[in-house]
Amino acid sequence: MDPETAVPVPEAGVPEVSVPEVSVIVAHLNQPALLRRLLETLFAQDFDMGRAEVIVVDNGSRALPEAAIAGFPGVRLAEEAVPGPGPARNRGIGLARAPLVACTDADCQVARDWLAVILGRFAADPGLEVLGGDIRMLTEVAGDPTLAEAFECLYAYNQRDYIERQGFSVTANLAFRRAAFDRVGPFAGIEVAEDMDWGHRATAIGVRTRYAPEMLVHHPARRSMAELFAKWDRNVSHHFHARAQGRAGRVKWVLRALALVVSVPAEIPRIARTDRLAGFRARRRAFLGMAALRGYRARAMLAALRPAARGGNLEWNRD
Repeated sequence: MDPETAVPVPEAGVPEVSVPEVSVIVAHLNQPALLRRLLETLFAQDFDMGRAEVIVVDNGSRALPEAAIAGFPGVRLAEEAVPGPGPARNRGIGLARAPLVACTDADCQVARDWLAVILGRFAADPGLEVLGGDIRMLTEVAGDPTLAEAFECLYAYNQRDYIERQGFSVTANLAFRRAAFDRVGPFAGIEVAEDMDWGHRATAIGVRTRYAPEMLVHHPARRSMAELFAKWDRNVSHHFHARAQGRAGRVKWVLRALALVVSVPAEIPRIARTDRLAGFRARRRAFLGMAALRGYRARAMLAALRPAARGGNLEWNRD
């Protein structure tokens, strides 16, 4: 496929509108089965999908997900050769025709009212520019999470904290006016955490992200601690380059690493009270997973102070 061409899937019942109200952008890499499940949830919404367009941007998969999108009317498939979800989303946004853009990931599942909530919130508030929603985790066996799954059910994608305290929303559940995107500029490349970087740039120029708990997306939890460790290898590399520059930055970096270890007991009340886990066994697993991961993160942060340990994240989405 020519990377400059977006290919429409033959229509089968939902007509393409001349100017859609919302463009849904999905970055994809080697997850065709999950992508198809996402599209199933998108097209099962209590929403007229004739009012939307869906653009899937493949970011270098072993095979294009043409079979995965087959049968979903009006879905367009494009390619982006530059590695990273940021460049892939930029490609899709460049093709988008709607004044509103909604982003999610190929491995997510959207709630039945996801697009209705997004359009309703923007229609009700002309001053709203960027919106981030809640993300809940999916476990492989309902009610019996692994150590890593239990941890993620409680700690992964804390969107309220990200948005209200840290000034960004993850792109698994993000919507914005196209005009706001044009003001902030494109997502950065693979060398940074592109959603955090974009949100911080938005905040810096006065584009505020607001939190919508009723705007719901589900994301599969990582099943193993090894997957969590690999994620934090990337994050430590990203954060080191952003936060540990200069002598003062490195001192703060060391103090943050040590704080991770001593903070473990303080998490017990949160684990006991949460409504995101059910039963003692799941809560115990969340505690053990949290303790293991914070110890790992602390060691990785201290190791990053050695020059030979830095970087290494630029090929993380390639086999």
